[in-house]
Amino acid sequence: PWINKALEKAQKKVEARNFDIRKNLLKYDDVSNDQRKVVFEQRIELMDGEGLSETIAEMREGVIDEIVAKAIPENAYAKERAERFGPEVMNYVERSVVLQTLDHLWREHIVNLDHLRSVVGFRGYAQRDPLQEYKGEAFELFQAMLGNLRQAVTAQLMRVELVRQAAEAPPPEAPDMFGTHIDGTTGENDFEGGETALLVRPETTAIVAPEDRDPNNQATWGKVGRNEACPCGSGKKYKHCH
Repeated sequence: PWINKALEKAQKKVEARNFDIRKNLLKYDDVSNDQRKVVFEQRIELMDGEGLSETIAEMREGVIDEIVAKAIPENAYAKERAERFGPEVMNYVERSVVLQTLDHLWREHIVNLDHLRSVVGFRGYAQRDPLQEYKGEAFELFQAMLGNLRQAVTAQLMRVELVRQAAEAPPPEAPDMFGTHIDGTTGENDFEGGETALLVRPETTAIVAPEDRDPNNQATWGKVGRNEACPCGSGKKYKHCH
């Protein structure tokens, strides 16, 4: 009797433990069952649907969106940059990136062709035409170079950082210049206003083409040579007219 009771207690403990295990397993099964329901519902929809083109297109777009979001940083889309920096800046950046990348890949391609030419001659020992082998593999290398060009240009333009430079401060104005000129006969200062008089600032007058000068507006004449015809139309030299 004692042995029977001991076995009975042990059996109850084992059964209770197994029950707890099954109970926990059911909780794990609940998770997979929820996911199984979703999959089965989608499977039924796919089986009942007439065409899957729209569904496949949505899957494809979703994958592309995920790849783009991971590979391209924020504010790197071409349209946003063009609106921010203007078409002229973007045109310069795009041209620079494409030309630099093309030159780099083309130099690598020439090296690869030279290497191919140096080894393709051994194909003749295998009863193959070295020239035809060279043409075929050279074409494959060229196609690969074009593919690398597309990928490299796209990646660089998506990752390049454009920064507006702060406007440079204008150069400081030249200081006012003063001077004196003593007449040798009178001993007096020729400049009015005492011993020192304000002279003009350094010459900054621009040279204007004759056809752009207005005879009636001296402000449009710019810098005129002393021996040039006066822009006013008098026919005299500038030094004798103005």
